[in-house]
Amino acid sequence: MTKKERNPKAKKASYRIRNWAVYNQSLMQRGSITLWISEEVLANWHPEAAEIRPRGGQMRYSDEAITCLLLLKAVYRLPYRQTVGFGQSVMGLLGADVRVPDYTTLCKRSADLAVTLPTGNPHEPKHIVMDSTGLKVYGEGEWKVRQHGYSKRRTWRKLHLSVDESSQEIQALALTEAGVDDAEAGKQLLRDTPGKIEQVSADGSYDKAKFYAACTRRKVKHLAIPPRRNAKIWQHGNCKQAPLPRDQALRRIRQVGRKQWKIESGYHRRSLAETAVFRLKIIFGNTLSTRTLPRQITEARIRGAALNRMTQLGMPDSYPVL
Repeated sequence: MTKKERNPKAKKASYRIRNWAVYNQSLMQRGSITLWISEEVLANWHPEAAEIRPRGGQMRYSDEAITCLLLLKAVYRLPYRQTVGFGQSVMGLLGADVRVPDYTTLCKRSADLAVTLPTGNPHEPKHIVMDSTGLKVYGEGEWKVRQHGYSKRRTWRKLHLSVDESSQEIQALALTEAGVDDAEAGKQLLRDTPGKIEQVSADGSYDKAKFYAACTRRKVKHLAIPPRRNAKIWQHGNCKQAPLPRDQALRRIRQVGRKQWKIESGYHRRSLAETAVFRLKIIFGNTLSTRTLPRQITEARIRGAALNRMTQLGMPDSYPVL
């Protein structure tokens, strides 16, 4: 029975935005060149003396300069060569006395570039929501596949996100091969998430012992992860050790039902991770342009850093219309 058959009168909720003027201004600021090329970046365009190598070839451009151009590449969806041309024209209009690196340098430097995700209040306790999605590396478009079927190999990478429930900023990001399960990647997300974690909310794919153990090491106070339908108690009540959070959730589900447990635990806030995935794909697309995994990781982190900057400009404050 479908949802519509169970409740034929139900209709999709509509929302209105309270802060439309502020949110509208933030949307326009996303296209501002000065947002992505700041005076601080221009001042640090060349490496400092401490970064100069004693022997061999020297770096002409700092990591900030490479990151700045890769941000332009991601935000405006440009190939490497067009990124160089766009950067040269912008620097000329700004009157900046800097030289733009060529496309080969951008590609080579992106393989081992350390990209930091800009986040606000990194040391405050957080409610983290997690999710994953696929990004296509190679393959045919969806229209061709639907019309004529597959004829070429299709390759995907898996993007894993740790999102702050209150600010909707990406706290940690991992890009893996398609075969890596969510619980394994979730361990890395827990390690990379800054500050104290009060609660983790995730779907049933994270319901594995290794992820619970990682949450225990991270000293997470509350977990909202639904156990699988055929889940069994791992540690019975007559054990002298402290009860496991998963077993407590499973016992509560048996008492009040899965639907009520999700309401009590705040599990439905996990949908904000799906919102972050949707925003990433709408703004930057669902395809990776690079071909090697190290460069793809940098590309994914650049997108996460750009999305956090957009989030910090302003988000809609919406309410349901009854």
